[in-house]
Amino acid sequence: MSVPRRRILRPIPPPSENGRRQHLLASRRARLDVEQQNLARWMSRLKRAFHAVEKNQARVCRLEHEIARLEQG
Repeated sequence: MSVPRRRILRPIPPPSENGRRQHLLASRRARLDVEQQNLARWMSRLKRAFHAVEKNQARVCRLEHEIARLEQG
């Protein structure tokens, strides 16, 4: 036979309401775990960046004060 047989497409029966709810709950919990890990990673990066900005801001402020003091004296 040169023509393949056709597949019979049957509709997939919908899952029971309780099974569907359990599946949704499990998938949402898995997604929550992933998102919590992503948030923790970004929070550590953000803290590091924030402290670096604070240091630079303090340096700039200190240099501005020193320049102002030297210009007055």
